[in-house]
Amino acid sequence: MTARSGDGGRLSIVSTPIGNLEDITLRALRTLREADVVLAEDTRRTRVLCQQHGLHCQLRAFHAHSDARAIELAIDELRAGKHLALVTDAGTPLLSDPGAQLVAAAHAARLRVETIPGPSAITSALTVAGVAVDQFRFFGFLPRAGKRRRAALASLAQDPAACVLFESPHRLTATLTELATMLEPDRQLAVCRELTKVHEEVVRGTASALAEHFRDGARGEITLVIAGRIAADAEPDESELDARLQELQAEGLSLRDAASRIAHETGVRKQLVYARGLALKGETPDPAEGD
Repeated sequence: MTARSGDGGRLSIVSTPIGNLEDITLRALRTLREADVVLAEDTRRTRVLCQQHGLHCQLRAFHAHSDARAIELAIDELRAGKHLALVTDAGTPLLSDPGAQLVAAAHAARLRVETIPGPSAITSALTVAGVAVDQFRFFGFLPRAGKRRRAALASLAQDPAACVLFESPHRLTATLTELATMLEPDRQLAVCRELTKVHEEVVRGTASALAEHFRDGARGEITLVIAGRIAADAEPDESELDARLQELQAEGLSLRDAASRIAHETGVRKQLVYARGLALKGETPDPAEGD
């Protein structure tokens, strides 16, 4: 463990919009304005952001293909007392983006590293996916083929936590088709496309239904959220179901709608929730109800 030195400059890890250029914090704007150098994954894209907000930043390319000399230069500048800001094309740096080696080198040199939090496609997709997200796992981009891809798909298929991954438009249908062969037939997914942009779209359904929906492909930036696996022998907590049923019905939802909402939230089958609601009322389930 190394303590941070009070000497030297500062490296700011700055989150930037994932689409809508208005999605940037006041602190991020001030940090970019004050930085001596902004290290950008793509200076052309960052320049558009700067121009949108009237910033005149000194931009320098820093990306996945930057060599060790780029890191050495940045560390030398930090040691000399300069303030550097690191940004990615969109969202939060280091999440499926370059920068980890630079941050590690800054820590090793006992230099100050700070985060300027903001937009992330990961958290944005989780908020609109409509699946339980009290736990989640981020996969980034899946391997394109081979054993590593099969292993990653098998891992997420068994994961009890929600899984988030990025996918390219031209591989989306193939990935959904693969998932349809590995996931439970009723397992829910959400394809979140072009988040925060004009053509934002969130489509929910099973892997097979989504594969059919996107059979002709898709456009734009895509984040895929997969509901966590519910163990076959998992028993719902009846006291929690009862409390949630009463809460939703007090809000005016019918038993059918409340059961549907809870099924999406917890992964417990809708029919089981509906039957529990009838039991609370002292009624007997009708086989035709709750479907």
